[in-house]
Amino acid sequence: MSNSPSIYSSVDKLNFNMAGKTMKALVKEKEGVSYKYMDYPVSGPDEGELLVRVTRTSICGSDLNLYSWNEVARTIAKVPFIPGHECVGEIIKVGAGCPDSFKIGQRVCCENHYFCGKCYQCLHGQENICQHLNQYGHGNGTVHGGCCQYTIIPARYAYVLRTDISDNAACLLEPFGVSHLAMEKLEPADESVLIQGCGPIGLMATGIAKAMGAKKIIVTDIVEQKLELAKKLGADILVNGKRQSLAEVVFRETDGYGVGRILEASGNADLLSNCFKLLRKGGVVVLVGLVKQAFHVEDFLKDILFKSLTIKTLHGRHIFSTWEKAEKMLHQR
Repeated sequence: MSNSPSIYSSVDKLNFNMAGKTMKALVKEKEGVSYKYMDYPVSGPDEGELLVRVTRTSICGSDLNLYSWNEVARTIAKVPFIPGHECVGEIIKVGAGCPDSFKIGQRVCCENHYFCGKCYQCLHGQENICQHLNQYGHGNGTVHGGCCQYTIIPARYAYVLRTDISDNAACLLEPFGVSHLAMEKLEPADESVLIQGCGPIGLMATGIAKAMGAKKIIVTDIVEQKLELAKKLGADILVNGKRQSLAEVVFRETDGYGVGRILEASGNADLLSNCFKLLRKGGVVVLVGLVKQAFHVEDFLKDILFKSLTIKTLHGRHIFSTWEKAEKMLHQR
């Protein structure tokens, strides 16, 4: 468990008051290339909210998009807001109306997909793709995020940690959950698996695929250091796209059939366009990479339809079942 020192004594816990105080925070004040490190007022918690002392926050690729304010950022965010959605912290105050299960001192993470609980998706167990989705750390429905000393998390979106995993591991549960759900959808056991892209999602997925019993794992990227990390996490075959033909390696390693499973996590339009050719008949591909350009399928009939491929996508994690599975897996490793 994290041994980060508490900022208050046990005597102060029940009446901890931050009214009128400020904290250090990274803030996206306006559109364009910018973040500002500044003093920011500490608020709340209001009814149904938790005041959390942030102990760790990791940086997601989308946080870099938000900084540069590119096309992706303009699609998913609204200024002003505090960035950072992969975080962990300690509850220091429980707002009125929160369930009794929330206690001062508990460690919590934030499910950054703020769901409404009323739409068709929410009523059918698909809260992660809520029709009225807001997002923590993106300025959608809340200014709060994890790149600060204290944050407000509505109790309904707070995940209480069940184990003593470190804060460094806990703040990665949000992206790890994406990789875990991707592998659940992919079903890699006893299969040949190709993972395209060795960013955080692809690398985590490599380790998860290994843990789930993948027979052979091929990974591809153009950065040698990332490929070496993938090898440490369980990859069997490394393909540097700058120096090797991915298609040649895939068909050589699968006796000409193609792989049974592909996770497309690169966000590269060319890799996405060509991945269907690399699947054997009856294969499955899960798309999770944020492709920003148009892509083209050369031969839909030959490469997809007549091969009876299964194409799946995902956005986020199942709430909160994936969190529980992800934490259990990290705790056991």
